[in-house]
Amino acid sequence: MGMDADTELKANEYPKNCNGIRNLKTRMDTQMQVINLGILAHVDAGKTTTVEQMLYQSGKLRSLGSVDKGNTQTDHLSIERKRGISVTSALVDLEMDDIKISIIDTPGHMDFTGEVERALSVLDGAVLVVSASEGTQSQTKRFWRVLREMGLPTIIFMNKIDRFGCEPEAVLKNLHLEFSPAIITIDDLLSDDNIIELCENDSNLAKRYLEDKTLTSQEVEASLIRQTKECLAFPLVYGAAITGVGVDVLMRAIRSYLPSKPLLSDGDPAGIIYKIEHDKAKGKVVHIRLYEGTLRNRDTVAIHRPGTDPFHEKITHIRKVSGSRQEDVGTFSGNEIAAVSGITAAKVGDMIGRILEKRYIRISEPLYSVQLYGPEGKERELMQAVSELSDEDPLMDFAWNQDMRELVIRIMGKVQLEILGYLILERYGLSVTFSPPSVIYKETPANQGVGLERYTMPKPCWAVVKLLAEPLSRGSGYQYKSDISTAILQQRYQNHIETAIAQTLKQGRLGWEATDLQVTLIDGESHKFHTHPLDFFLATPIAVMKALDDAGSVLLEPLVKLRLLADESFASRLIGDILGMRGEFDSPVIAKGKVEMDAIVPVAASMDYSVQFSSLTSGQGIITSDFYGYKECPLDLGAVAKRRGVDPLDRDKWILHKRGAL
Repeated sequence: MGMDADTELKANEYPKNCNGIRNLKTRMDTQMQVINLGILAHVDAGKTTTVEQMLYQSGKLRSLGSVDKGNTQTDHLSIERKRGISVTSALVDLEMDDIKISIIDTPGHMDFTGEVERALSVLDGAVLVVSASEGTQSQTKRFWRVLREMGLPTIIFMNKIDRFGCEPEAVLKNLHLEFSPAIITIDDLLSDDNIIELCENDSNLAKRYLEDKTLTSQEVEASLIRQTKECLAFPLVYGAAITGVGVDVLMRAIRSYLPSKPLLSDGDPAGIIYKIEHDKAKGKVVHIRLYEGTLRNRDTVAIHRPGTDPFHEKITHIRKVSGSRQEDVGTFSGNEIAAVSGITAAKVGDMIGRILEKRYIRISEPLYSVQLYGPEGKERELMQAVSELSDEDPLMDFAWNQDMRELVIRIMGKVQLEILGYLILERYGLSVTFSPPSVIYKETPANQGVGLERYTMPKPCWAVVKLLAEPLSRGSGYQYKSDISTAILQQRYQNHIETAIAQTLKQGRLGWEATDLQVTLIDGESHKFHTHPLDFFLATPIAVMKALDDAGSVLLEPLVKLRLLADESFASRLIGDILGMRGEFDSPVIAKGKVEMDAIVPVAASMDYSVQFSSLTSGQGIITSDFYGYKECPLDLGAVAKRRGVDPLDRDKWILHKRGAL
């Protein structure tokens, strides 16, 4: 925490009411500490209301906003206020004693989990909000899994304990079963259950407990603090954010249990871009979490992107952001977050200053594609709009088919489509419509395949590329490696090859993105005089396609996991529905007049099943859906995608195309 043990305030030493904490804080003589905190939850669990209460109880706000009234600090976009859901991540900050807490409020709806992905990469810790009424929902489970994979210290806030019929103890029992037995309720810290669980990873505490059954709250809390920071234990706070109950306890828990970091102004700058926005007045704005060093207005910074040479851009403006408010600051330091203008070519995930070893875990996958139709004669404006929005949400990839004059985008679901249409109209003044969604398939090599391309004519040119493509296990994604040294082929040319492979694999032999494969550079050659820097960008796609053609392609279809809960009278009907969708299911569990089933079904067969299920159960059943992965699919049950652009295997046409002769 950056303080001596004697000066560190314990949770039970805070006032019961946190109002005015900011005004009463004493900075002491220690350096200001920072916690970059994520707030995550399933939609409607009360996450945004919790953040609003934290701002109010810290003294940051004079009056509370409301999601229903559309005036909260973190939902400041007009569509968020209109719909009452978070669409983008939003940053706000508050202060407690010598700690600044920068809170990233993330969307809870599954269509916007890409926003959560990007925020997770810059966090020091997280609060996972769980509803005491609905319990652990699909997004709650997904977020918990990713928080554990990333090793982020986590506090659980069980919200809505004031709701009629809620069962906090039952929800806690389920959390222990599904998440971790080391979830520790801090309102009863000295309970035997809590102490025994903490003793599992604390031999000193276990020894004291065995010697003397009486432990002090300071001893137990010290163990919980350490284990929370090491992701061995997870404090739980009960509350009702709508009335503010428990929020002061949550804030004390954040301050006491989560790791804080000092401002690090010395050293070379090192940061990551986690979010991009476009502003009519300011242009492209990138949000940077800096880990070390200092960035200032007019600094020229190096920008690193995997597979490409670093490039440099000049910072023109630095702002600190809190909700809809912005403050020009001109500089910021390590462990702070700021919005920066002037960096126009950057993308989400780019490293600033120098390369950092950061984990980025994919938790969402666009499963559908749609065609987008705009006003007649407004193609250029529409392309610009979609390009900017794709910058902000990289998962929303888009492609323009010049021959078919089609603009195709990838989406997570129908809610995202509604929001997208609204944004294009509001921001760019373009009224658009969409085709019905179609499923996004993928493909993978059936066997090993080798592709060799010798691009040596017509001169001046010289690029020889030989690649090996081989299948990997399901869910492995794409992997690249080089088996040749820089003595055989210069590193910059190998970088060009790596970049070109990744770009080319977006369309395999069946027209879908190729995945679950490894591509290895096994030979290459350049020429001292004839090689042009762009030659390997031309030759590599031909070699990739030859390798995939040699290997043969297998179609992969996306799957979702459905969890169904309905009256037991529907059991046989649900089994029939699942089999009719080419699905697989676990044995149904029937208890207390209800049937519960888990099933794995293809996305293509289940696109409208939630509507059918709701109609079947007269709205009384519960259905949740999670992306499950991809599996092999016969071609007659799937689809082959239309090729976009020139096929590299049409070698002569491809060369003319890449050399600008078409």
